[in-house]
This record gives sequence, structure tokens and C-alpha cells, in this order.
Amino acid sequence: MCRREICKIYSFINFTANILQFIVLYYYQFCLFIYLPHSTCTHHIYLHSVSLKFYQPNFKMEKGAKPWVFRGTQKFTTKQYSNDSKQMITIREAQEELMGNLNQDDERSFVHLGHGDPSAYPCFRTTPSAEDAIVSALRSAQFNCYPPATGILPARRAIAEYVSRDLPYKLSPDDVYVTAGGNQSIEIIITALARSGVNILLPRPGYPQYEARAAFSHLEVRHFDLIPEKGWEVDLDAVEALADENTVAIVIINPGNPCGNVAETARKLGMFVIADEVYSHIVFGNKPFIPMGEFGSIVPVLTIGSISKRWIVPGWRLGWIVTNDPCGLLKQTGILDSIRNYVNLSSDPATFIQGAIPEILGNTEEDFFSNIVRTIKEDADICCSKIKEIPCIVCPQQPEGAMSVMVKLNLSLLEGINDDMDFCVKLVKEESVIVLPGTTVGMKNWIRITFAIEPAILAEGLDRIKSFYQRHAKKL
Repeated sequence: MCRREICKIYSFINFTANILQFIVLYYYQFCLFIYLPHSTCTHHIYLHSVSLKFYQPNFKMEKGAKPWVFRGTQKFTTKQYSNDSKQMITIREAQEELMGNLNQDDERSFVHLGHGDPSAYPCFRTTPSAEDAIVSALRSAQFNCYPPATGILPARRAIAEYVSRDLPYKLSPDDVYVTAGGNQSIEIIITALARSGVNILLPRPGYPQYEARAAFSHLEVRHFDLIPEKGWEVDLDAVEALADENTVAIVIINPGNPCGNVAETARKLGMFVIADEVYSHIVFGNKPFIPMGEFGSIVPVLTIGSISKRWIVPGWRLGWIVTNDPCGLLKQTGILDSIRNYVNLSSDPATFIQGAIPEILGNTEEDFFSNIVRTIKEDADICCSKIKEIPCIVCPQQPEGAMSVMVKLNLSLLEGINDDMDFCVKLVKEESVIVLPGTTVGMKNWIRITFAIEPAILAEGLDRIKSFYQRHAKKL
């Protein structure tokens, strides 16, 4: 027998042996999965690594090496946030699931009424002066460097001056921390607060980023309700019932919640206020915007702000944390030290964006803001008018600020709709319209409609929701 034939036989034997090894290993692995709890399957990891070697010839393991032990952490789950809420999902998770249910055969363009980003629509384009400020900062070559952890001084000074316009006292640059948008501000504050045993109070409905960050930091959250029939006022009795000696802060979304009574209640309970004011000045009703920082002499306030909403540039990722604390309590209690320590570990917003902030905040004309608010008010009026034509959804309060409205589902008028998520999934499948299930903001069997889009597109989207209702209405 020649050498070539011997090599062929050897190769065939080796190949057959590998196949048998593969079958035996996976059969053994399958048995372990079926008959043993996953936590006791210590051999499973080793077998999986062996099977990986079989599938990937270039992925070699040294003989006698320890089995792979790395795994993804279970910490990064957003399914359960608190001890007083049922299973929840984030806004992004909900939007991804809904987008996955779009009917690809529907030739109509889909209408997105599920998130607060109107930047894609021509009527919501940002002011040219803001764009020019970005270009100028970039071309100056002065902002290609790493920024200080708290932000460059010109940006912090400009933010302090901008926020101070509405306050009875003046802020300094030292009161400002520049962040990569409002979400990073939430991350910084929640992480700085997290310590064993403490809790914070969050509004319902609210913004689920707070729950998510709290879960990652092992910080307990407790929810208080906003009362729809009273213009989404804070239920102060519920706040007092929820708070205990370990409650350190309360989150307020402003505009939207009355400020003065909350400040007095927070002071009474010994906690400070986190004021989420990314929608500051976007008001179009009878109530003016009143910053929570106005009550800083009553109770310490950490204000979260950004240029994302007012300037319609969420993709620029520029926000801030401002300390409204003329009495210095946040410094005395170590909160500011914790914030600075975390800021030193976190990433920074782009330096050239920071470099444009003095021009953006200082020189944007009022006409731009007025036009944006006028368009949003027009949208809000269209939304409320159209909702009245859809019996299965009820708007308890005409919106007077921000870019969205909460409406309650009347499931008793619908056939084959189980809950808010089911409503939203079937709506996107049948009408290519996305609205946000209320479950994502803590309100089961409600939906949130974002109305800040082109008015004609908004009207079309709401007409499709009406058609959806008519198709699923219970027959009397």
C-alpha cells in the first residue's frame, strides 16, 4: 500500500473519530441540560468549549488548561426595577419590539408617534445659528483636546448664566457639570446616590431611565402617582406615605408638576429634589415654566438640563447637571464629592460641542423658540381634537407642555386586544403607526402619544388609529 493511500485512510479515520466525538459530546451535553439544573451543570461549560474547538479549528485550547469561566453578568437586566412595580421594559426595548412588527408589505410610510425626537422633520429643524456655532467651534481648532471632567470653563460659565436667567440668585461655573446629554446626567446622579439601604422616589408615569440606572446601582426605587384628573399633579399624600428615614431624593419632571408644594414636602421629609428639566420652556398653556431651582433656598435641587429638546438636537448629546443649593447642603453631605468622583470616571461630551455652547445659549433668537413652541401647540391641538374621534382612548388632560400626551385605553370597547402592549403591536402591524405602551412609563393600559411631528403626518397617524379602532370595536 502506497503512502498516499495510507494518508487517505488515516484522514478518513481521523474525520470519523471527530464526528463520533462530536455526537457523544453533544449527546452528553443534551442529557445534562435535560436532567440537571443549569446551576449544577459545571461540565457544560467545558463541553461547550470542546465543541467550540471542533467547530473552530483556529480556536485552540492548551492541553490541561482550565475551562472558560467568563459569563455575561445578570446585573444588566431591565426587566425588574423596583420592589413595587411589575415587569417593565425600557422605551428603547419597546420601540425595537414594535419596529420588528412593522408590516413590510404595507406601502404606506410608517408614522412614529412613540419618541420625542422631531429633528427629522423640516418644521423642527434647529436654528442656523446653532449649526454655525458648531462649525465655527470645530474649524477653530481650539477644541480638539480632552476637556476637563466637569466640562470646559466657557461652557460651564455659559450654562450657569443661561440657567440663572430664571432664578432669584446667580449660579457660578462651579455649580455646573457638563454631560453627554440628559441620560448621562441621570447616570451620574443615581450612581452618586447609591449606597446600601437608601431609596429614591420616582413619579409614575415617568422616565424609565431612572429605574434602569437605579437597578444597575442596586438603589431601591419607590413610585408615587401623578393624578391625571388634576393635571398630573404630584400625589403629596402618597409621597409622605412612601418616604422613610432612608429616602434621599425625589425626582420631578418639570414642566408638568407643581413645584412649590413639592419643595416644602421634600424639606419636611429631609430629602433633596432631582428636577428633570430637559423640556424647560416648552410650554404653551396658561401656566408659565417655573424652574425647580427657584426653590433652592427651601430644599437643595439638582437640575438636569440639555439642548436636546429646546434646540431640537438630541443627537448632539450635550446636557448638564446644575446644583441649586445656596445653603450648601449638598456639599456638606458629600453629594457633590460623590458626583465629582464619578464624573472623573465617566466619559465626556465632545469638546467642540462644548466649545459651541456659549454661542448657542447666548445668541439664539427668541423667534426660533417661539416658532417651535407654536408648532408644538398646533400639534397638541390636532392631537386632542383627533383623540375625541377615537372612543377607545381618553385624554384626561389637555397637554400644556413638553411633546407628548398620556391617554387611557378603554379595553372594554375593543375586541381581541389584551392590554396596552397588545394594542401597540397590532396597531403597528395593521396601520404602520407606532405609539408607546404605557407599561414602559409605569402606566399599564395607557399609551403615550408623541405629537411633535409634522402636523399633516400627525393627523394621518391619528386617522389610522381611528381606523384601527373601527376594525377592532366590539359589536353591540
